Amino acid sequence: METMKQQESLASEKIHFAVMAIEAGAKQMGISPKEMRRRLERVDLVDRLIFGCYETLHTESLQHVGEDLAEALRNWEARTGDVQRQNGEGGTAL
Repeated sequence: METMKQQESLASEKIHFAVMAIEAGAKQMGISPKEMRRRLERVDLVDRLIFGCYETLHTESLQHVGEDLAEALRNWEARTGDVQRQNGEGGTAL
């Protein structure tokens, strides 16, 4: 059974990983980490992909995680009809 300290440590590790993953994805897409986080949150990929798949993703290289994150974001934005992002990476919100 996990102790409270172990749970807090794992939560801290997941948050640290999420920050690194968002930065790697942003670099892959040529946008700021702030913009990357905003876009990921818009399609709920922070919880569903970064935290939801933490056990698998944290074993991969950071470059590969960034590539996966960028690809997933592009796919979800296209799927949800976020037209402001389909034809370019940067830009301003509508």
